[in-house]
Amino acid sequence: MPRATHKTGRGGRSATKKGAPALTPRQKQILRLVAEGLTNREIARHFGISVRTVEVHRFNLMRRLRVRNVAQLLRQALMLRLLPKSFLS
Repeated sequence: MPRATHKTGRGGRSATKKGAPALTPRQKQILRLVAEGLTNREIARHFGISVRTVEVHRFNLMRRLRVRNVAQLLRQALMLRLLPKSFLS
């Protein structure tokens, strides 16, 4: 029987059944805070991590979703239902 997921390359993350890329829990957290309008510095302060670490998480998130800017990131996240429905309210 075929598996519901497949490897996407480096890092061993797999895609979900609907074709949405699997995100790490931290990437999901970063995505939600970006969607709320927080800056990298604010996100870093929120998690107690460096700004550079936030930048790396955002870079990997955007690469995984194949987008080049925040507008595309949010659009793709909404289309793939990676943000909660309450985000639109």
